[in-house]
Amino acid sequence: MFEFDSIPVPELELGGLEVPLTEEERAVADSVRRFALERMRPLGKQLDRMSADEVAAGKALLLDFLRDYRDLGCGLEFLNELSPRQRARLFPIIHGYLGWGDAGLAILTAAASFPAFAAYQTGNPELIERFGTKIGCWMGTQPDRGSDTVDLQGTELRLGSQHGTPNLAARITDDEIILTGQTSAWVSGGPIAECGLAYVPADYGSGLRRSNGLLNGAVILVPFDEKGVSKGRPVEKLGQRPLPQGAIFFDEVRLPRNYLLANNERIDGHFFTSFVFANMEMACVFSGLARAAFQSALEYVHQRRQGGGHLIEHQNVRHRIFQLWRKVESARAIAQRACDFNFLGKPHVLASATAKIVATELACEVAQDALSLFGGNGLTKEYPMEKYLRDARASLIEDGENNILGLVCAGHISNWFRQHGTEVK
Repeated sequence: MFEFDSIPVPELELGGLEVPLTEEERAVADSVRRFALERMRPLGKQLDRMSADEVAAGKALLLDFLRDYRDLGCGLEFLNELSPRQRARLFPIIHGYLGWGDAGLAILTAAASFPAFAAYQTGNPELIERFGTKIGCWMGTQPDRGSDTVDLQGTELRLGSQHGTPNLAARITDDEIILTGQTSAWVSGGPIAECGLAYVPADYGSGLRRSNGLLNGAVILVPFDEKGVSKGRPVEKLGQRPLPQGAIFFDEVRLPRNYLLANNERIDGHFFTSFVFANMEMACVFSGLARAAFQSALEYVHQRRQGGGHLIEHQNVRHRIFQLWRKVESARAIAQRACDFNFLGKPHVLASATAKIVATELACEVAQDALSLFGGNGLTKEYPMEKYLRDARASLIEDGENNILGLVCAGHISNWFRQHGTEVK
């Protein structure tokens, strides 16, 4: 089956067990890698050492970064021009390298494009003109509605209970939308955003609740230069500090009815679409962070001497290096598998959320175990390890806390079995 004349050094595309790249894929990978190494890592390190207020006040740094990323030509517009198979190959390469560069900035590139992308999808010239070039954000969670936002079907509610009253809601009339309340503090890119794509409970004239007790909803494009819109202070946080996050406040903000992208009949499907994309992107980003942490550790153990030799010469260290390697390859494999499933099959949040959970938990393990190989040096800011660990830890909660996501996944698996269980052999 295979034949060798000698034992070769493995050929590792992108530093891992990658299928050989085409010429086009290699060109894209090289371009994004240079951007991640030369642009993202220095900026991420600089912003990580600033306060949240300083990051938001230094908005120009982030706007310049987003402009440079747009000029790179590897965003959603580029991916949409590709065939599904090309998308399945290049999406994890692009977003993996962005996460390899800086996880927080990687997430910002996606969050900032959500409103513009949604506006272009409508084909409405007015919405495209208003939102198509603006820096945006995605508004889904509220102060008292974190995991409840993910539980679209109410399967995790206590028996006989219902989702709580929202902090932010919309009233929808025949000709306008009125927004009142606040988002959570975790709106990615919120402090620098000029507009937002909002997923909010809504009252169409008969109250906020459906007959089953769940909340009605709406998807709305919201410009932040309207009267009544204000922002809270950026939140100080453990990890992903280059990604500014903060609450957005709405005081009877009135918008035209045509800013409503999805009404109550389409809200679940619209949110589901965004969730499929966001969780898939998270899996790719944090498989990239895991690779960055592993590669830093691999370099360090070949340089650092202890016990009469380089660390890599000690058997226990080689064992630990392999454990990091297998986790990185597992994270990358599940991210690729989710992309294949979503782009080449029938996309589903089960694929994306499964990959997100596995990749983020493996990234956290890799960052922690890689840091240990640095000893005390790993705890200092001279090396990137403590930042990798902080950034990875945040991912276990981000875009759906992993435990609640697991419950959502279990529900979808159960639904599949109820329909097809007798056919399973």
